Amino acid sequence: MAEDLVLPIPNLSLAQDYFVLSSPSLAHLHENARKSLLEGIQADQMAPYYRIVISTSALALDQSLLDRMEKENKDELDKIEERLEEAKKTEGETDIADALRARANYLTRIGDKDKAIEAQKLALEKTPGLGSRIDIVLTLIRIGFFYGDHDLITQNLQQAEELVEKGGDWDRRNRLKVYRGLHLLSIRQFKRGGELLLDALSTFTATELISYNDFVASTIISNVLTLSRPDLKKKLIAAPEVIQVLPELPTLSDLMKNLYDSHYDKFFVALAALEQTHLKPNRLLAPHSRYYVREMRILAYNQLLESYRSLTLDSLARSFGVSIDFVDNELSRFIASGRLHCTIDKVNGVVETNRPSVKNAQYETVVRQGDILLNAVQRLSKVLY
Repeated sequence: MAEDLVLPIPNLSLAQDYFVLSSPSLAHLHENARKSLLEGIQADQMAPYYRIVISTSALALDQSLLDRMEKENKDELDKIEERLEEAKKTEGETDIADALRARANYLTRIGDKDKAIEAQKLALEKTPGLGSRIDIVLTLIRIGFFYGDHDLITQNLQQAEELVEKGGDWDRRNRLKVYRGLHLLSIRQFKRGGELLLDALSTFTATELISYNDFVASTIISNVLTLSRPDLKKKLIAAPEVIQVLPELPTLSDLMKNLYDSHYDKFFVALAALEQTHLKPNRLLAPHSRYYVREMRILAYNQLLESYRSLTLDSLARSFGVSIDFVDNELSRFIASGRLHCTIDKVNGVVETNRPSVKNAQYETVVRQGDILLNAVQRLSKVLY
C-alpha cells in the first residue's frame, strides 16, 4: 500500500445526496440526488449503507440489489481475512498492518460504520509509519463527516494534530487545515474556519474530503463574512485560485464583488440566491443559513452606515433595493439587539449613526475582562480553601 495514497473513502458526496433526499424543502433536487446516491452505492457495493438509506425511505428497497451487494461484501471480506491470516502466519508486522488497513478501508468504503471504526482503530494500533497513522486518523475524521458524528470528528482531529506535531509532512499538515476548517464551519465558527481554509487555498490537495470548487466556495462563504474590505480584495477577489473558478461560481462572484463595490441592491439579490443554492442545500451549512444571511445583512448595513453621519430611510431603502417598511423593520430589530449603532428618527425619516468611541469600547473590554478574572480568582480561592 503506497505510503502517500489517500483513498476517497467513504464517498462524502453520497452523504450530501442523502441529506438532500432527507430534506422536503429541497424536493426540486431530489431526482438528481436519488440517481447519484443509488449509482454511488452500487459502485462501492455499499450494502450496509444501503440498509440505512432504505430504512428512512430515501431510496426504495431493491431486494435483488441488496442480496447481490451483501454477497459481494462477504466474498471480498473473506478474501481479505484469508490474506490477514496468511500474513499473521508467514509475514512480518508491515504485511499484517497492510492487511488490517485493507480490511478497515473496505469496511469504510461499503459504509459499515461501527465495524469500520473498530477496524480503523485496530489498524492504527498495528501500523508503524507516522504518515500512515495520520492517514488512518484522517479516514476516521471522514467517517465522522460522512455520518455527522461530531464526537468522532473532534476526537480524531485532536489526535491528528498531535500526530502531525510529531513530524507530519507538508502535505498532511495542509490536508489537516482543510479538515479542521470545514469542521469549524459546521459548528458556526466562521472566522477561525475561514482563516484555515484561506491558508490552505494555494496548497489544497484534500480532494478525498471535498472537491476543489466546493472548497473554494466554502472559503469564499466563510471569509466574505469576516474579512475587512481591504483583505477581501487582496485575499479573495484578487487571489488567482479564486479567479480561476469564479466563472463556475457566479452567485458567489456577485456576492463578493457587489459587497466590495457597495452595490447593495445587487448584493441583496446575490445573498438571497446564495441561501437557496449554497447554504440550504449544503449539509454542513444548512443549520446556519439563517444566521449567515442575518450576519451578512448586518455587515452590509454597517458598511454603508459607517460612511455617513445620517441618511434618509428612503435613500437607504433604495440602496438595498427594498421598501422603506422593510428596511425600517430590519434596522429596528438590529438596533434593539445592539448589532447596529444608529437611531431612527421616524418623524423625519432619517437614520442617524451613533458609533461608540474607541475609548469607550476599550473601557468596556477592560471591565469585562476584569470581571472574568475576578470570577476566576474567586473560584480558585474556593477550591484552595
